[in-house]
Amino acid sequence: MAHPTSVTALSAPGKVLLTGGYLCLDRGYTGTVFALNARIHVIVQQLPRDRRGVSSSGTEPQEEEGEDTIVVRSPQFLDAVWEYGVQRCANGGGVKVIQKGDGKHNPFVETSLSYALTYISYVADSKDFGSLSVTIMADSDYYSETATSKGPAAQGHSGRFVNFGVPLFEAHKTGLGSSAALVTALVSALVIHRTMQPEDIGAGRDKLHNLAQAAHCAAQGKVGSGFDVASAVYGSCLYRRFSPSILESLGDVGSAGFEERLFPIVEDSDPDHPWDTECVDFGMQLPRGMQLVLCDVDCGSQTPSMVKKVLEWRKNNRKEADNLWASLQNNNERLRQELKRLAQHPDANQGDFSDIRSLIQGTRQYIRTMTQQTGVPIEPSVQTELLDSVSELEGVIGGVVPGAGGYDAIALLIQDDPIVVSRLEEHLANWTSAAEDDFGGKIGKVRLLGVRHGSEGAKIEMLDQYIDWL
Repeated sequence: MAHPTSVTALSAPGKVLLTGGYLCLDRGYTGTVFALNARIHVIVQQLPRDRRGVSSSGTEPQEEEGEDTIVVRSPQFLDAVWEYGVQRCANGGGVKVIQKGDGKHNPFVETSLSYALTYISYVADSKDFGSLSVTIMADSDYYSETATSKGPAAQGHSGRFVNFGVPLFEAHKTGLGSSAALVTALVSALVIHRTMQPEDIGAGRDKLHNLAQAAHCAAQGKVGSGFDVASAVYGSCLYRRFSPSILESLGDVGSAGFEERLFPIVEDSDPDHPWDTECVDFGMQLPRGMQLVLCDVDCGSQTPSMVKKVLEWRKNNRKEADNLWASLQNNNERLRQELKRLAQHPDANQGDFSDIRSLIQGTRQYIRTMTQQTGVPIEPSVQTELLDSVSELEGVIGGVVPGAGGYDAIALLIQDDPIVVSRLEEHLANWTSAAEDDFGGKIGKVRLLGVRHGSEGAKIEMLDQYIDWL
């Protein structure tokens, strides 16, 4: 068993589900997911017992002598400090963190800590965690710009991170998959910090995936498709979801026997419920001469309620839904294969992406049909208007409202050329929506995000980029 290092830094990427929204909830279908170069970073520091963090109230933590304490900070936001005591539960219930003080709870942080510490306690030589400081950093494109956002130079910092200047709960997400990237980075950083050497991340990736999927499902209160966690761990890939039954009998942290149930799930040693996730084309690349960009519409969607309504429609209109699903899956697979072919044979197309453009238009047509039939704003009229507008620009191949759709950032495939980016930025700066939306949504200012295709999954990071924030 590896001896813990004093500091471990790890990051995991956000994602774009280019194709397969709703379909990838069913194991009969797949999704093409691209990892982004926007990442969530977690830095875990081992603290001496006599060191004290600062509680969310700004006072010294009231901890018993020798008690393990975890202080979690997200310094880009106001008052984003959580302090936890570590509780070892009776009857094999695992390890549970208990938030101190009466501040807002962060279920994704809390659940990730409990799941990671339960697994670590089960496999590590020492049951003594010691006190930990955990710092969470987000690349700026995870959140819409605010009136108080400050770049590094303006606030006396250097590097890639900005101070958002608002409390975390007031920040508007851009839909890049921050919760999955956070959970993946947090559980992975903790497990590596206590049980592995950083260079072992490759060999341990499957276990980190399984633990992150379990923690993320628990934090969001349901077993999701998991494509966002898979891309956060493995990077870009073609994804087929795992059977929900793998996690359905896990139960809650603190319940009798929880650690005995969690361990075989993480280790994939339960013969009755083996992991059946399928991820192929790890690190899938875009064709040469092509780039992926996102445009933030600063509007946002309620994904869980949208998913619920779509699945209800499918249940009540099975034949119609299955025909639509099959057509969309077929078109999506043709799009993936064409992207793969062009990536593997870069001279085959001579910069002609007309087949990709046609296939994207086909995908969008099926999605608009799904929008009309389900009554759910998967591609609402204002997004149709925006996508049609930018798709007419020279150098823009085509785009979609990725994932579950709605009013999140749109994803565009463009020719990889600074002139095309400038043309797009100029167009968006002068663009205003004129459409009457069929679901009452409204798009104001549209902003081209700096995020691009990233491909790589979770990785160990160097500490120097965080020096001003720790």
